[in-house]
Amino acid sequence: MDLAQLKRAHVLVTGDAMLDRYWFGDAERISPEAPVPVVRVTRTEERLGGAANVARNIATVGASSTLLSVVGNDEAGQSIEKLLRAEGIQPELELDPALKTTVKLRVVARQQQLVRCDFEAMPAEETRSRNCLPPIKHWYFRTTARAVYLIFPQ
Repeated sequence: MDLAQLKRAHVLVTGDAMLDRYWFGDAERISPEAPVPVVRVTRTEERLGGAANVARNIATVGASSTLLSVVGNDEAGQSIEKLLRAEGIQPELELDPALKTTVKLRVVARQQQLVRCDFEAMPAEETRSRNCLPPIKHWYFRTTARAVYLIFPQ
């Protein structure tokens, strides 16, 4: 599939949606409590991660993109939906009240990642399609470690 065909395609991505959080700052001293750097956080960022990042990459090249995933009914899930919409991606999110949305928090000082903290749990049940699949003639399947995407030529 070439770029012109991809721009006419509708791509459905399904998989683990996660929120990548970054805390940036400077580490100028060591904690008196333990031999670890103390980071004074000066800037934060939120980015789409996992399957949500795959959907973002597809939208970046001009294709129509939909993300089908399960997230928690929480602040991180709302942030994912907001970021998806800002990127022009159609979110088809199942809100699981028993699930906490996966968040990967990275603390960075002087362009060096010091630590990554993962907050994740498994969904209670599989994603339901809720009739979000468009009428299709051809299916192309592609997998990554955290996502499966389907390409529907139009």
